[in-house]
Amino acid sequence: MVRRVVITGMGIYSCIGKTLEEVKRSLYEGKSGIGVDNMRKEYGYRSPLTGIVERPALKGVLDRRLRVCLAEEGEYAYMATLEALRTAGIDVDYLEKNETGIFYGNDSSAKAVIEAHGVAVAKKDTTLLGSGAIFQSMNSTVTMNLSTIFRLRGVNMTISAACASGSHSIGLGYLFISQGLQDIVLCGGAQETNHYSMASFDALSAFSIRTDDPTKASRPFDAGRDGLVPSGGAASLILEDYDHAIKRGATIYAEVVGYGFSSNGAHISQPSDVGCAAAMERALANAGVTAADVDYVNAHATSTPQGDTFEAIALDRIFGASRPPISSTKSMTGHECWMAGASEIIYSVLMMQNSFVAPNINFETPDEYSRKLNIADKRVEKNIDLLLSNSFGFGGTNSALVIKKGTTQP
Repeated sequence: MVRRVVITGMGIYSCIGKTLEEVKRSLYEGKSGIGVDNMRKEYGYRSPLTGIVERPALKGVLDRRLRVCLAEEGEYAYMATLEALRTAGIDVDYLEKNETGIFYGNDSSAKAVIEAHGVAVAKKDTTLLGSGAIFQSMNSTVTMNLSTIFRLRGVNMTISAACASGSHSIGLGYLFISQGLQDIVLCGGAQETNHYSMASFDALSAFSIRTDDPTKASRPFDAGRDGLVPSGGAASLILEDYDHAIKRGATIYAEVVGYGFSSNGAHISQPSDVGCAAAMERALANAGVTAADVDYVNAHATSTPQGDTFEAIALDRIFGASRPPISSTKSMTGHECWMAGASEIIYSVLMMQNSFVAPNINFETPDEYSRKLNIADKRVEKNIDLLLSNSFGFGGTNSALVIKKGTTQP
């Protein structure tokens, strides 16, 4: 029997807030977290714009032996996971006595790699790299650290799927639980924000250069968009079998009811409306719902000319008749990359819990494709029972998740 999969815990550490309450307020008010990083100017970036994420102070919070193994994105993930476990009502004693798995999205650890290389070049002695260098620099740095810190003994995998990584991690957690392979899984996504991490993206001229007002730079679906704004942090969710959650008296925030995926199978960096639509159609079919049942769509839309266009075409193809409100929270957060697919589920669930659609800020002039959509350029007070969230990435990887309002009803 296929089991129901519910969300019983959430934690967020982002440029629009370091707690669920702070983030909810920012979403409701349409508050941007974008600013200028002067280090990027010095490093040679074309664009110094980024989401401003404060590094957590972990001294005195986490043992030094554990801190030295954490890369920047691991620090963010640790903070997000603390909140997720707290909201799930899970403590260390529970984790020691029960098997918990982890799927976490991460696709880089640039700072750790570059700094280790710098030491080796300068000192000509690899023994001076430090004991934490290897554990910070591996792509699986987040899962290996979180599984150690929180004593997780179930499935343990890093999902490396570009900007769909966080979404696929939730999708895989959903599949493992629904098929009875795990009762409870920590899922999420993390993204470093240091100046090393995004230089190669900047080299592609992918970033906005609208520096006169950083908060206006990220403009998903707007005709005047000139590129995305990179961002980061971490988002953690506790996914759990419904019966398991009810038995331990957990709060059910939402339910994962559908997961869809596809690969464009074509150009390495060009998006595809066909691939986008395929992932959404599969997610809706998996959930056993129609497009008309969806109350809100959290779009992937990153504020790039091509990406937003192809997604708009796909959205119109599927939701053109029902016209649910659509917004991209990246207008406020920028593109949180490996984290985005997870954080945007949290953003969407917060909207669902509080009956509003966060605005797609900076949407002033629609283009020929976005004008066909019901873009929420202002906050909409609305009951949301069912939502769909999109995540797409380089290499043509696509993911879509369908989320239902939480209930304790069988």
